[in-house]
Amino acid sequence: MSESFFHLDEQDGAFILRLQSQDGTNRLTRACVLSLTATIRELANKTQSLVITGNAKFFSVGADLKEIAALNGPAAYEFSRIGQALMWSIEQFPAPVYAAVSGYCMGGGLDLALACHRRIASRHALFGHRGAALGLITGWGGTQRLPRLVGKDIALEMFLAAEKISAERGLAIGLVDALVDDPVAEALRRIKV
Repeated sequence: MSESFFHLDEQDGAFILRLQSQDGTNRLTRACVLSLTATIRELANKTQSLVITGNAKFFSVGADLKEIAALNGPAAYEFSRIGQALMWSIEQFPAPVYAAVSGYCMGGGLDLALACHRRIASRHALFGHRGAALGLITGWGGTQRLPRLVGKDIALEMFLAAEKISAERGLAIGLVDALVDDPVAEALRRIKV
């Protein structure tokens, strides 16, 4: 398990996977995605619930744009494939998986939160798929998962307008399940129930 991309703890019968990066934005680099996928597949054998979180300012800003800019066609396809494998391993996890979101949850970070079974957010969380502003669209399954949660019209608006939405709006449209002061504590409380 890679301590450079995340920190893993066990608390109250659940695993807490805290994304981390040197700059604090929790970018999902290729190496990070591969490490997360291997760890989540390993944790699936233990059938304990999982809480995925970041820090107070960033859940995750998503994929590393410098890596994306350097990709050619075949490499972009492979990057998409490994991201989809991560999201699938989260979606198919045999116990509840919660995204405990504080701060920015953008692009591939939003895809990660969407793959979780439930999303608990702090009141200052911000969500968005900003790829359209950069001429990009997600290849990690967000185009399928987001409309299932919020409906096609709102999902299209989020993808095409590339605007950030507040935690309050996220709750109103069904993107998040609850707004709380401490998303990790609330996820752990729900797991115990």
